Amino acid sequence: MNKLLIVGTVAFDAIETPFGKTDKILGGAGTYIGLSASHFDVKSAIVSVVGGDFPQEYLDLLTAKNIDISGIEVVKEGKTFFWSGRYHNDMNSRDTLDTQLNVLADFKPVVPAEFTNSDVVMLGNLHPLVQTSVLDQLTAKPKLVVLDTMNFWMDCALPELLDVMKRVDVITINDEEARQLSGEYSLVKAAAKIHTMGPKYVVIKKGEHGALLFHNESVFFAPALPLKEVFDPTGAGDTFAGGFSGYIAQSENVSFDNMKNAIIYGSTLASFCVEKFGTERMDNLPAEDVKSRLQEFKALTHYDIELTK
Repeated sequence: MNKLLIVGTVAFDAIETPFGKTDKILGGAGTYIGLSASHFDVKSAIVSVVGGDFPQEYLDLLTAKNIDISGIEVVKEGKTFFWSGRYHNDMNSRDTLDTQLNVLADFKPVVPAEFTNSDVVMLGNLHPLVQTSVLDQLTAKPKLVVLDTMNFWMDCALPELLDVMKRVDVITINDEEARQLSGEYSLVKAAAKIHTMGPKYVVIKKGEHGALLFHNESVFFAPALPLKEVFDPTGAGDTFAGGFSGYIAQSENVSFDNMKNAIIYGSTLASFCVEKFGTERMDNLPAEDVKSRLQEFKALTHYDIELTK
């Protein structure tokens, strides 16, 4: 069975949307990536850190999904990373109300020995130095390294981000971040510029408007599945990343054509994530539901057309 190494926060979130609000609930990039990747036949592990206030039931949930948690450090005397945010009515923009780094401030990642030769590495949104530290601990070159990042690191740790980008194969960012990183407004030009920074593949997420995959002169676009209701988009991007990296790890195929399939799987799983607050929809998502929605996706995007001369 192929190995998938996941690096990212395991955290508490407090979320407010036009549909309601929550108290502290399970969140974090590593959590969403792991739950999404658990839908594939891969051996995965999360590298992260939590405080002594993190409930055992949340760790048990990850273990129940066959996710190795030996790389999640528990700092007994510390507090878990916490983020609070409020979404606007369009559900595409949000305000951060509170961010408490807590144990994440001094996090020194340790990759479990069994996963230092992982086939696929998914570097979730964290400080670029943490992502670099994980790559430095690997004993073998992975088939694929995927990097997720955000504008915050472009603002405060750009040199470090550019360094780690030289060592990855795929970068996943949203359209606003792609424009900031490249200095180009056109996403086609932005992707071309980002290619020169290291990644051979550039995935640009456009939220409810789908995702673009760029590789040299090749481009693939996958729409987002139209949904009746979106309750909470918080973990959608990380769920997408988990579906993308999990599918690649299972299939052992890192070609551009296979990444198209990975984009569809990632988008499909993300469409479930937004239907409930936090991880609630992903906690117990039946495989039958995923298969059914993949069929919906196929019907949405498939067509036959006769080209005239």
